[in-house]
Amino acid sequence: MRVAMPKGHINLIKGHPNPKLLPVNQIKVASINALLKPDILTANSGLEYGPDPGYLPLRERIAEWLTEFYRPIAPIKLDRICITGGASQNLSCILEVFSDPVFTRNVWLVCPTYFHACRIFEGGGFHGRLRAVPEDGEGLDVAFLEEGLRKSEEKAKKENNCKPRFRPERAYRKIYSHIIYAVPTFANPSSRTMSLQRREQLVRIARQYDALIITDDVYDQLQWSAATSSTITPIEHATLPRVVDVDRFLDGGAEREGADGFGNAVSNGSFSKIAGPGGRTGWAEGTSKLAWGVSQCGATKSGGAPSHLVATFMACMLESGDLQHHIFDTLQPAYARRYRSTMSAIEQHLLPLGVTLPQSDRDVVGGYFIWLLLPSPLKAEDVVRRAKEDEDLDVAPGTVSAIWGDEEAIDLNRNVRLSFSWEEEDKLAEGVLRLSRVIQEMLKKYVQRL
Repeated sequence: MRVAMPKGHINLIKGHPNPKLLPVNQIKVASINALLKPDILTANSGLEYGPDPGYLPLRERIAEWLTEFYRPIAPIKLDRICITGGASQNLSCILEVFSDPVFTRNVWLVCPTYFHACRIFEGGGFHGRLRAVPEDGEGLDVAFLEEGLRKSEEKAKKENNCKPRFRPERAYRKIYSHIIYAVPTFANPSSRTMSLQRREQLVRIARQYDALIITDDVYDQLQWSAATSSTITPIEHATLPRVVDVDRFLDGGAEREGADGFGNAVSNGSFSKIAGPGGRTGWAEGTSKLAWGVSQCGATKSGGAPSHLVATFMACMLESGDLQHHIFDTLQPAYARRYRSTMSAIEQHLLPLGVTLPQSDRDVVGGYFIWLLLPSPLKAEDVVRRAKEDEDLDVAPGTVSAIWGDEEAIDLNRNVRLSFSWEEEDKLAEGVLRLSRVIQEMLKKYVQRL
C-alpha cells in the first residue's frame, strides 16, 4: 500500500532568486534618482537609444566595482567593459561577432553544463558540433580538451577548412577556430570551482588552438565559508581571479607583443542573480578590442545598447553602494543559511545512503546549486520520477545538463541537481528528507530483488 503523499509541493529544480531576496526598495530608490537626473531630457537620457558600448556611468561603476572585488594586478579599465542584455543574450551576441558556423570547428562545453546554453549554441549554427568536456577534482579536464582540440584541428586541415565562410572580415571582429564554454566558479549545475592552475592551463591551451573562452561569471559574488558551524561573515573579495583576469596578465597578457589584441577570454557578467533577472542587464569584459566587438553585433548596432534604461538604475545602485551592501548584508548571509540547511540535511539523510558530492573539501562555496551522485544502481531519472509521484518533490536529473548531440560522452545518469535558491528556506531540509525516503525505498527494493 502506497503511503499518502506529504502535504505541500517542494521545488528544488528552479534556479531563480527567491522573490523575498530581491532588492525592491533599492531599485525603487535608484530608479527615482536616475529619472531625476538632469540628463533625462537630453541625448544622454536612459530613455533614448544608448551608445553601442552601453551607458557610460554604468561602465565606469562596473569597472570600479569589479576592480575592488577581484583585485586584479592592475585596475580594470573602462574600455574593457561593454553593457549587455544579460549573460544569455550576450552569449548569442558573442557567437554572432566572433564565430563562423563552418570555420569555427566546434563548441567545447564543460559537462555537465548550463542546460540552456546548448540551445543558444545550436541557434548560432553549431548543431552537431557541440562537444562535451568532463570535469575532475580541479574543474574542466584540460587534458581531455586538448586532445579533442588536436583531433579537431587535424580534421579541419584535411577538409581545408582554413577561412571563415559566412562571417565577412570586419575591423571589430575576429573569427576564432574554437569556442570553449564554462562556469568556472560555483558552476551551474555541478557547483564545482576551477582551480587557479587549471585556469592558467585553460588559457594557454586556448591561445595555442585559437579558441575563445566564454565564462559565465554570474555566481562569483554569492560566496561564503563552507564550514557549516562557523559564523556567517561577508566575503568581500574573490578568492580566485577570473579566467579573463588570467588571460589579461599571464605570460605577457592578452595584449602581449605579437598577439592580435582580442585575447582569448571574455567574462559574461549579469545582475540577474544579485539584483533580479527581470532587469535583463549585464556586462561583458575582455580586451578593449573584444569589448568593442561585442558592442558591434547587429542587434546592438541597430537599437543601441541593450537594457539602457535599467542600466541607469544599476549605475545609481552601484554609485550609492546599495547593491554592494545588498550582496554582503543580505544575499551572502541568506544563501549561506540556505546552503547550510540543505547541506546539514544531506549529511544527515543522504550521505549515509551512499550519496556523494564533488569537491567536499573546499573552504569557500557559493552559487545556487548542489550536485549529487546517487549510489549504484540507481538512475537519476527514476529517482526524479518517484520523488515527484511519491513525495511531491521536484529535483533535476543530471541528464538535462548533457551536451546536445554528445549525450553519451559523459555519464550523468546517476547525478541529481538540487537548487537552494528558490524554495522557502524552511522547506529545504524537508525536501532533502523526502529525497532520502525515495532513495532508501529504491535501494531496499533493489536489495530485495538480489
